Amino acid sequence: MEYLVVALTAFAMVLPVELPDKTFVATLVLGTRYPALPVWLGVIAAFAVQCGVAVGAGHLLSRLPQQPVALVAAALFATGAVVLLRGARRADAEEKKHEQEYAQRLTNGARGWRAATTSFLVLFTAEWGDLSQLLTAGLVASGKPALPVFVGSWVALVTVSGAAVLLGRWLLRHVRLAVVRYVAAAVCALLAVVTVIGVVA
Repeated sequence: MEYLVVALTAFAMVLPVELPDKTFVATLVLGTRYPALPVWLGVIAAFAVQCGVAVGAGHLLSRLPQQPVALVAAALFATGAVVLLRGARRADAEEKKHEQEYAQRLTNGARGWRAATTSFLVLFTAEWGDLSQLLTAGLVASGKPALPVFVGSWVALVTVSGAAVLLGRWLLRHVRLAVVRYVAAAVCALLAVVTVIGVVA
């Protein structure tokens, strides 16, 4: 039961952080240039590697003295909340900017493994140091079990990329990215508070 709660927590934290992020936009652009299935497979493979690295980094941090590490994790969550709040008003404009940037980097016509490899490389190189990676590492560093954090974070990223491939244009027309960022900021702020309370309690 604890593992399920941790996995759902990681999922609930990463999903709203990534929905308005360049991850979503990059996957959307890839899906307009290449067949959907190889794009999705390449993207989720890149996410698996990145989640593994984030969980590994969090595990190494968790071996340090618990109280300072928990405070650092709380600081990461709080920083995430601030970054999301500051960027909420610019979310729609940034989405268009990121879309243009990725469109210029891609060529039409790739299929099969070539499309999957291109998708893997685009997301693999673009997302290092991303907020979702920092928050995933922060969850593990704060004492949460590594496996369910990995599963929850990765499934959230798989969900976002699948939504981008299948429903990207519709979502961008009907979902206010600013609202999603406010929700994600609230999730990060709540995690920061809960982590601090766990330290001082």
